[in-house]
Amino acid sequence: MSDTENMDWQELDPEDATTDTNNPAQEDETDEEGGGDLEAVFDVPVKVSAVLGITNLTVSQLLKLGSGSVIELDRKVGEAIDIYVNNRLVARGEVVLLEEKLGITMTEIIKGNE
Repeated sequence: MSDTENMDWQELDPEDATTDTNNPAQEDETDEEGGGDLEAVFDVPVKVSAVLGITNLTVSQLLKLGSGSVIELDRKVGEAIDIYVNNRLVARGEVVLLEEKLGITMTEIIKGNE
């Protein structure tokens, strides 16, 4: 697993981005035509979803749910969760506690058509 596959979201700060001279893909970012300049997309909003698990319920079961109801999901405790960006699976990770909030640590990056 590479270092980038185990990054916290807090580490992904575009202001701290530097050019990696060993990465030929980054050479296009500074081309004279401006087509490779990524700064133009830094402010584009995306929808990020973390799926803990899935279940199927009938409408009658859904209507019976109330405060304190428990819904059984298709995953076990400790099993990786799926992380989607704009409804596309991009990573798997683990739930972590950050101060008094829940967060996610990415443990695996999903590449291409997996």
